[in-house]
Amino acid sequence: MFIRGAVFTFIMAAILLGASGASQAQKPALMERFEKQVQEYEASDAKSPPPAGAILFAGDSQFFRWKTIHEDLAGYTLINRGIDSFQLPDLIRYVDRLVIPYHPRLIVLHVGGNDVHNGRTPEQLLADFQEFVTLVRARLPDVRIVYSSITPGPGRWDEAPQRVVANRAIQAYIATQKNLDFIDLWGAMLQPDGQPREDLWVADRVHPNHAGYLIRANLTKPLLGPPR
Repeated sequence: MFIRGAVFTFIMAAILLGASGASQAQKPALMERFEKQVQEYEASDAKSPPPAGAILFAGDSQFFRWKTIHEDLAGYTLINRGIDSFQLPDLIRYVDRLVIPYHPRLIVLHVGGNDVHNGRTPEQLLADFQEFVTLVRARLPDVRIVYSSITPGPGRWDEAPQRVVANRAIQAYIATQKNLDFIDLWGAMLQPDGQPREDLWVADRVHPNHAGYLIRANLTKPLLGPPR
């Protein structure tokens, strides 16, 4: 019995170690992809310097995949620096390269959904958002920051409880601060029965289609000021 138990313990430890190793291997690959995308943005900026005082969109794939942003928000000077699979710690890590150099008049964020999907808690999201605000305020003390809420994609509806708590925590913090705003995409993308609208997403049921982006655009416009 002891031998069998020891063998079982060894096998389980090996499985866990392998899983851990796979996880550890995945993160450097993801970071390499992030670095490549950041360098592409920097090369684009060097070739064609973006204007100061623009509106900066920063965050995850929901911005990275928003290919109609200039049409949907026509008349505004915009810089889109979304990166696929980004989480809040990644945005913090790259704040000196993806945010500060642009000296934007307004920062719009969409980030947090990947954090929840990867097991991070609402408390961690709130702490990271507060750290991001602190880092930006140290260099750009007067810039407004708009946080657009985590969305209710039906493909990740099993995460709805954590997403709701994270949204509420960040919204409550924003309500106590100056020059911070919150966009509630969650409520705007639900049916009257509280279930997610199926018509607002691409095939993966996680990322918005154009109808979903138009909801975002309509909720964002009132916070952007006059087009310029």
